[in-house]
Amino acid sequence: MKIDKPGKSLPSSAVAEHSARANQSKAGTASSSAQTTSTHVSLGSTATQLQSMESSMANSPVADPKKVAEIKQAISEGRFQVNSGVVADKLIETVKELISSKG
Repeated sequence: MKIDKPGKSLPSSAVAEHSARANQSKAGTASSSAQTTSTHVSLGSTATQLQSMESSMANSPVADPKKVAEIKQAISEGRFQVNSGVVADKLIETVKELISSKG
């Protein structure tokens, strides 16, 4: 069985272009590995402030353990009462703050 070559061959300019690109790619890889580059990053004052705030918040407790223990005790004894008016007022206040901060 005989396998014939395809009727159309690639134009010589396309073959040369492909070879040139391959050689450039190899040369670029070799030269980039030989070069050492360094990058300098500078954070602004806001980023520094945020990092400072983050570290100070990480060291402070999320909730007051003494207050939590008092509330748990009051709940278990049936003395804890929720003041729905205060809760509603605080919720509305928080929503107003969120809306004004987005505007």
